[in-house]
Amino acid sequence: MARKTVLAVGLDPIFAGFAAIRDHIDAQIETLHAAGFDAVSLSIAPGTDGTETVRRTLMAWRFDCILIAAGLAEHPLLFETVVNLARGYAPDAAICFNSDPADTVKAVRRWVA
Repeated sequence: MARKTVLAVGLDPIFAGFAAIRDHIDAQIETLHAAGFDAVSLSIAPGTDGTETVRRTLMAWRFDCILIAAGLAEHPLLFETVVNLARGYAPDAAICFNSDPADTVKAVRRWVA
């Protein structure tokens, strides 16, 4: 059986004011890999460049789940844009949210077995 694919989209930690957790975010992506998922982390900048990066990524690959995390909730317009891009370019993908990098696998597993 093919591994489920996950796109983890979040604000680049430099823009979110928590650059110190970059390693922790990377570790959680590795935890997703160890849990049997193919996972891609996409850290975006606020504004048009960030949303274009999300759009291009969603057009290039198929994802079973899109995890929206890492500070996007504090940027409502960017958050809404990412959710709507996910709905438009990956309509079959589950969308999930984590509360911090430590519960990333739990958030994905709520929607993808």
